[in-house]
Parts: sequence; C-alpha cells; structure tokens
Amino acid sequence: MIISTSRYTQRLNVLLLTLSLMVAGKVSAFDFSDVSKHAKDLAATAYKKPETPSSGVATLSRDQYETIRYKKERAWWHKEKLPFELEFFHQGGSFVQPTKISEITEENAVKEIKFDPLMFDQGNAKEQIKQLADPHFAGFRVKYNLNSQTVKDEVLEFHGASYLRALGAGQTYGLSARGLAIDTGVSSGEEFPGFVEFWIKRPSAGSKELTIYGLLDSRRATGAYCFTVHPGTETVIDVKARLYLREHIEKLGLAPLTSMYLFGENEHAVREDFRPQVHDSNGLMIQSANGEWLWRPLVNPKHLLMTSFALNNPVGFGLMQRDRKFSDYQDVEDRYDIRPSAWIEPKEGWGHGHIELVQIPSPDETNDNMVAFWTPDKVPEPGHPIDLSYRMRWQQKTDKHPAGLAWVSDTLVGHGYLVKPDDSVEFNVDFEGPNLKKLPPNTQVDCVVTGDANAKVIYTHTQKNPGTDGWRITLRVHRIDKLKPVELRANLRAAGNNVSETWSYILPSE
Repeated sequence: MIISTSRYTQRLNVLLLTLSLMVAGKVSAFDFSDVSKHAKDLAATAYKKPETPSSGVATLSRDQYETIRYKKERAWWHKEKLPFELEFFHQGGSFVQPTKISEITEENAVKEIKFDPLMFDQGNAKEQIKQLADPHFAGFRVKYNLNSQTVKDEVLEFHGASYLRALGAGQTYGLSARGLAIDTGVSSGEEFPGFVEFWIKRPSAGSKELTIYGLLDSRRATGAYCFTVHPGTETVIDVKARLYLREHIEKLGLAPLTSMYLFGENEHAVREDFRPQVHDSNGLMIQSANGEWLWRPLVNPKHLLMTSFALNNPVGFGLMQRDRKFSDYQDVEDRYDIRPSAWIEPKEGWGHGHIELVQIPSPDETNDNMVAFWTPDKVPEPGHPIDLSYRMRWQQKTDKHPAGLAWVSDTLVGHGYLVKPDDSVEFNVDFEGPNLKKLPPNTQVDCVVTGDANAKVIYTHTQKNPGTDGWRITLRVHRIDKLKPVELRANLRAAGNNVSETWSYILPSE
C-alpha cells in the first residue's frame, strides 16, 4: 500500500504528539521536586501571614473544640476500602490556620479535597461555626489497621503549625515531632513555622505505606517535605526535607521533638499527687559516632534551662519514655506507660553541630515543656537550600537501648539515712542490661564519676543491686554555687572497659 507524503506526515505528527504527551505525563507526575519548587518560589516572595478568623471558632475552648467530630463514614478512601483512610480537622480554638489538602490520584493528577461542612458533627460549636465565612481544614489524621484487622486506628496526625505525632501498635499519643523549630529558647521569641499545604498520594489496595508531601511556610523560612509512613509495631516515618531561608536565622532546629515532663523518679511532685510520675518522656538519649551512648534524665526546672551536646555526624537521638510499668504512673486514664518514645536516625552525615535540649518550667501537665533538636554549626545564608533526610521511629515494645551496654533504669535523688544531715545532694543511679548479668562472678565493677567546676564530688560507691540484678552507683555532690547548675557524668567500667552508657545529669540552679 502506498501512503501519500501528506498522510504520512500527518500520521508521524500524531505519533510524535502521542509520544510527547506520554513523556510529558511522566514528567508531570507530582513528586518532591514539585513541592521543592513551590517552597523555593515562596521563599523568593515576601511572607504573607495566613488569614485566620479572629472571632467565632477562634474563641472556642478546648472542650468545645473537641466536641467537633469528623464523621467516620465520610473518611477519605473509606468507600473504596483502601488500607489507609483520612479524616480531617475543623478550624477552631488554637487551630485556626487554614490548610489546603490535595490527593495525588492513581493517574498522578492533583485533586484538591474540598472542605464540606457535612463531613463534621459540629457538637457544641454550631453557633461559632456559623460565623466562619470561608471554612478550611486545619489538618488531618491517618487511620490504618494498626491493632485490629476489622477496625482502623489512628496512626498519624498533622494538626497545628508544623506539629505531627504518630503511634505504633498498642500506643497512645504522647510526644510530638515538628517540621522545623526556629529560635526555640531565644529571648527574642520563638517563630512557629506551619504546614500550609499537603499532597497525599492515594494508596493502592495492597499498600503498606503512605506518602505525604508538605509545604511549610513562615516569616523567615519555607520548606518542602516528604513523609513516607510505615505503620507497625513501631511506626517508622522516613523524612526528606529541603529548606529555603528568607532571612538569617540565629538558631535553626532540625528534626525537633517536643514532649512533656512534670515530675519523675528524680523529682518529687510540687503539690500532692497520687501518681509517682507524670511525663510523656523521661530522658534524652544520644548515640554519637564514636560509639558513646548518653542518657540525660529530664527535669522540670525553676528557670529556663538550655544545654547542648557538641557532635560530629550523630548516629541518633531521641526523647524516650523508659519507665514502662503501669505502676510507674498509676494513671488509668492517661496511660503514660504506653506513650511512645521517638528516635531520630540521620540518613546521611549531618556534619558538625550540636543536639540542644530546652527545658521550660511548667506548673502542670498541659504544657509541652521539653524540646530537643539538631542545630548545625553553620547555617547557610538565604538563597542556599538546606537538604536533610532522617528516619523517625515511634517506639514502645521496641524501645531503643544501647547495643551491648547497660543502660540507666533509675535516677533517684535525695538522701537516705544520714547521721549528720548536710547540704550535699545524693544520687542513686541504677544500671541494667544483659551484659551485666553475664559478668563472671566476683568481677570488679567500678564507676567513673566527673563533675563540672561547680561540683565537688564528696562520695562515690558502686555495688550490686540484688533487686534488679544490675549495678548501682551512689554519689554525693556538694554544689559550690547554688545559683548555678551542676553538670555530672558517670558510667560503669569492668576489666578496663566501659560496660554502660554515660549518665549525664544537670542539677538545675535553685
């Protein structure tokens, strides 16, 4: 068959157009690069504060806001019976910043999920909601068959500023993570970046992970984020971020964690309380590149307390909940014993910097008063992107402990029996671990104790603890200047080797 030149040219053009559309379709598939471009373009413009309601829903009390419920039958992907479902948060109370949420379909098209008031039972907030002229979502939660094959449980939520929190199997919400912390603890005041837009990839029928893209914005920074969520016994979230600065930032907090600590085994309750301890986390744990593991018990200080740990390429850090027995808390409602620990693992070298711990005085358990984050020694100037990737592990049954070493199980502060009371402070630090149980009989275990210039160590003693089959260090310290804090370190050694992590304690000023 002979085809004319004109017809051949037409067919060729159609074929070329089809191929170009196919290629274009692949190129246009929404991914991290698109979010990064959004963040870069946003950083090149002046910051525009989101329009938020100043009355009506903004005046809702916490109790009123919590009566606004998302209707379970309206969960996104519920009718399709997909492995994951989404439920959305209504604006109100402290959560008034509008959040745009879109779905990335199977065809890689971006489809905005429109706000619909019929998605919600308005509870005791009907009158205030009537005043909301242009309602938006304030965030969302992700549900999955975490604890049951018949009921979908919450596994993750983004709600307020750049906050997120997640759950593994059998856990209840406790501490939170953040996308970014800016000038936390600085006298000029903290800036709270917020996620202003999300794109969530529609899962397939057999998906065991969910991909979420987020766009962050604030006066001095923007950011592109990708969160890949793997629910399970411990829920793992892989994070990829690219940040753009509008202005220089004094203190840039990366991979921040926020928690609550009121009192614990190392502090007594200020007022009468039937509970032995009240906290979402009781210590900061750090794994350094040189093999040292460090445990810093948290305290509720009388004054703002900021400490840092200089490191090069840390292996990991986290705010951990080590006390796991119900009897540690005796709280039937809040169940602090099953609140998660959160462990951060850098996926690439973070270079030189320090992990900072900010501890803020709190009179009650309603405040998240503990913040930990990584701060690089050199923060790029505006115009130079900051790339970061790390893994978050939300743990309980798989809580992280130092490999091959004993760990601190208790830090007890206060004198026992003294013939002549003095002004020293006594610590009893218990260590436990399989390696201690394997030590040959009659092995001599010693302690190494050091203090800063404000500490005078006046007594140390190491002994086997028959109640735990571990070892206890007892030390007494005289604080030279009571208006200054004291830094202490201690660890166990046997046969010339370290056999425990390092206990690192700060005794706040009075």
